[in-house]
Amino acid sequence: MFFEKDQSRGIEGTFMWFMEEVGELSSALRENNDPQNLEEEFADVLAWLATMANVAGVDLEQAVSRKYVQGCPRCNEAVCTCDLSWKP
Repeated sequence: MFFEKDQSRGIEGTFMWFMEEVGELSSALRENNDPQNLEEEFADVLAWLATMANVAGVDLEQAVSRKYVQGCPRCNEAVCTCDLSWKP
């Protein structure tokens, strides 16, 4: 949708926009009283993450599939059974 703009902005500028959206999501999670706002902020973060992957030349769908096709990359279970001390 915005590839030409994203490409011209570059990875650094795109990363800064991504971080701004992560900050907005953080605020929405702390307030936790507006489900529609939460939905919008999650969508924005996902969109900017996908944009950053595009600018970096990464096929995000393929990357996620490769890493998580067997389930958790550490225990290989569909529902992670790793000890919480590994990554709480």
